[in-house]
Parts: sequence; structure tokens; C-alpha cells
Amino acid sequence: MKRREFVVKGSLATAAVATSTSIFGNINNFKGANDTVNIGVIGTGDRGSGLIPLINQLDKFNVIACSDTLPFRLENGLGKVEGKAQGYKDYRKLLDNPDVDAILVSTPFSTHSKIAMDALDAGKHVYCEKTMAKGYTGIEHLAEKVKSSKTLFQTGHQYHSSRLYTHVVDMIKKGTIGKLTAFECQWNRNGNWRREVPSPELERAINWRMYREFSGGLTAELCSHQIDFVNWVTETTPDKVMGIGGVDYWKDGRETYDNIHLLYSYPNGVKATFTCLTSNAMDGYQIKAIGDKGTIVLDYAKAWFYPEGMKNKELGEVDGVSGATVKWDEGKGYALNIEHEDASKQALHDFRDSIQNNTKPISNITTGANAAICVQMGLDAMYNEEIVHWKNLPNV
Repeated sequence: MKRREFVVKGSLATAAVATSTSIFGNINNFKGANDTVNIGVIGTGDRGSGLIPLINQLDKFNVIACSDTLPFRLENGLGKVEGKAQGYKDYRKLLDNPDVDAILVSTPFSTHSKIAMDALDAGKHVYCEKTMAKGYTGIEHLAEKVKSSKTLFQTGHQYHSSRLYTHVVDMIKKGTIGKLTAFECQWNRNGNWRREVPSPELERAINWRMYREFSGGLTAELCSHQIDFVNWVTETTPDKVMGIGGVDYWKDGRETYDNIHLLYSYPNGVKATFTCLTSNAMDGYQIKAIGDKGTIVLDYAKAWFYPEGMKNKELGEVDGVSGATVKWDEGKGYALNIEHEDASKQALHDFRDSIQNNTKPISNITTGANAAICVQMGLDAMYNEEIVHWKNLPNV
């Protein structure tokens, strides 16, 4: 399949909520919209155990099993479950549990593809944390497996479920910022990004993000969300990417870079930059969507609009939502006040609804594979010091 065909067929750019009408036919035999979805969490580190309390808040959604190879992390995950949950050291034993309807994969990046494919083979619905899969082979094999599966697959790019982000995408598509020309994205922090290690032999198991064998570093763990957003807005994927990074600040034996600077060139002329620092947290997380009539700035949960050539002037309903207010926020532009849930909670809510209603997730194998390919392109560009062109994967 050609790249353009792949992107167009998978585009759900302006969808905020999965439609209640099935687009799959009868692809799974889940009982119905009023029945509880039982989920197992594979990987109860920071992310997996952090999502369990959000699942606890959702009706008809229960964690009934957890798995982790590290006993103290498994215990921590089980301790966050409301109700009873079975613990497993071997995730394959969890997959054998017939009461588990779905799986949340929140393990090290290098294991995503294998665990997700095993879960699909076991007939489980899968929520696979970002980045979806490591390396072109892992991406291709997982995409091929999802296509032949009768269960649902959602990629954990949670901002794809954010009602605020969806609204901003709609604004851009409606021409609010005029002709889109560029994105400037950053996710900066001031800290070494390390986890405490109780025993030296656990270094690589706990700090896997520091080692290339397991991790895509800052590009996969952080920038992937913003890359997914740019793909979503542009409804395409980049022609080429260039970049540079290094281990320049934290001289502690890590292999993945402590700073990255990437430039992606899209076929419609849009350029997108992605920067991650671990030595300065100024402005933290930010996305700027830049057009010839204005700029929209996004952080985790808020957004502002800066019209070109205007300041401190009254605006009408430029955001297109009845009742939404657009007010000048000192030093930040016109704040867009859109009601929305925490993005991770909303993504889990959407996953549950997709299972119950037999509908395709909006952050799916197509969007997830596109973002994962872009991540690998960025890594190749930095590690090999070359300009990397789009990789056509024959089975994606």
C-alpha cells in the first residue's frame, strides 16, 4: 500500500467520539454496551499504575488482573486497584484468564509489539501505550496482526481523544489561523529522567528508557504525542526528517540522548520542529500551530489563539462553539475555554466505549503506525547523521 493511500484510509482527523454505529460489522462478541469491560494491566510501572486510578473512576470498567516482572511494581499496581485483582509475573498467564476482556500494554517500548500481538492472539482487546512499536519490523508485524484480528486495538496517544485537541484541529481545518505553515513543538524538563534503583542489577530493567536496546528515548516517550498531533492536523506524514541530539549534559552512562532537535518536512510545505531538553524546563510542554492569520498554542490542557495583527480586541465566536468564551489571557492570547476531561482518562473512556459499542478507536493502528514510523525516522536521522525519507512498509 502506498503511503498516501495508507494515510487517507486511516484518517479520522476531525472525529471527537467514535460513532455509535459499528463500522466493523460484528467483529467481536462482546456482550453489550451495558456490560462491564474487565481489563488486565501488563506493566505496572509509573504509567501502568498511574492509569489504574483513572480506570477505577469509569463505570463498567474494572481492573481484574495485573502483571509485572518486578515484584515491588506488581504489588504497587495491585494496591491501586479498587476491588480484587489477580497478580501475574508472567503476562502470558494473565492472557489465559478467560475473564479478562481487554489488555493495557504499558511495558518497555521494545516489548510492545510482542505483547500486543500475543494479546490479540488470545482474543483480547488491546490498548497499547505509545509509542506503538519499536523499529520498522515491529510496526509492520503488529499492523499485520491487527488487520487479521477480530478484536479492537487502540494506540495510547491520548491527546487524540482530548476534546480540546479535537476542537483545535477543527479550528485549524476551518481556517481560523489561515494557511498552516509550521509547527513548533517542545517538551522540556530539568532533571535526569532517571528512576530510583533499589539494587544495581535492576538498573536496565527500571531505567530502560536510557538504553537503546529497549527505548527510543525522548523521541518515543515524549515527542511521539506531538508528532501524532501534527500528522493528525495535516492528514499526512512527512516526506523526510533530519535532526541532531546527544548525551551532552547528563554524563551518567545513558545511551539515549538527553537532548533532541528534530525537523520534519511534510509534502504540503509544512515544517514541524520537535525539541526535548532535560537541562531546562522553560515553557515545558508546548505546541504552536502557525498560520498566516494567527497561531494556536497548546499545552497539556489549555489552548490560546493569537490572531495576526490584533491584540486586546474583541473577538466573536471564532472557535465555532456556541457558548464557548474567547477572552484575552494576559501575555498568552485569547484563551479557548473548552470543556474537556483529562486526556488519559478520556482515552480510556473511549477505549471502553469502543469495546462496548463495537466501534473503531480514533487512535488506532493506522494513526499509531504513522507516528511510530515517524519516531523511528527521527531516531535514524539522529543516530546515523543522515536525512531520512519516508519508509513505505509493505504490510502497513
